[in-house]
Amino acid sequence: AVRAHAKRTPGLSVLAFDAHSDMRDEYLDSKFNHACTLRRAHEYAPVTQVGLRSASWEDAEFVREEGLAFYSPREFRQAGADAVAARLSDAVYITIDLDNFDPSEMSAVGTPEPGGLHWDEVSDLLIAVTRTKRVVGFDVTELSPSLGPRSCAQLAAKLTYRLIGLALGPVE
Repeated sequence: AVRAHAKRTPGLSVLAFDAHSDMRDEYLDSKFNHACTLRRAHEYAPVTQVGLRSASWEDAEFVREEGLAFYSPREFRQAGADAVAARLSDAVYITIDLDNFDPSEMSAVGTPEPGGLHWDEVSDLLIAVTRTKRVVGFDVTELSPSLGPRSCAQLAAKLTYRLIGLALGPVE
């Protein structure tokens, strides 16, 4: 999706919510494995990731070498939503892997990681982005309803609904 939007939108940037770096060049003999998604996105547009709590050694080296903008939940809380939004270009693609949320709010994912973001933090950043940027597309991934309570599916649905509304125009 990022590749398609980058072709149509010069100067696109990507805001990625994810607990995992997903910056491997290849995983299990595939360049399009779930562990490679942000690496593929990075080939087409600068990626700013929020919620990072887990990375392979190779991914961490790549992030350092490339000087990529990655925020752990703690770093995001210190920087603030407006500072992160300011790093993005005027046109933004948003990708949300639900494992960026703390498992206390979203446990229905394949690889939950402790210490994640909370609903209000994600909402605040989405609002900060849509106040000054144009959202050209988005995706919400990794809901596994059988791995958690019904409230997780509700969170995913409400987040998607909220993103649609925010993408349609700025919040006053």
